[in-house]
Amino acid sequence: MIKWILVLAVVVILLGVFAPQLAKLGLWKLPGDLRFKRNGREYFLPITSTILVSVALTLLLRLFAR
Repeated sequence: MIKWILVLAVVVILLGVFAPQLAKLGLWKLPGDLRFKRNGREYFLPITSTILVSVALTLLLRLFAR
C-alpha cells in the first residue's frame, strides 16, 4: 500500500513539474477541460486531460506488469 502511495506522489510531482511543457503540446487545452473565472479567481478543471493521462498510465502499467 505504501509503495502505491509513493508512486502516486511521484507521478503527481512529475506532472506538476512537466505541466508547462505538456501545455505547450496541447494537453490541458483539450475540449472538456473547463476553465472559468469567478470573483477575480481563475479555476481550472482538466477533466478530459485527466482521463487521457489515466488511460495512458493504465496502458503503460499493464505493459510493464507482464
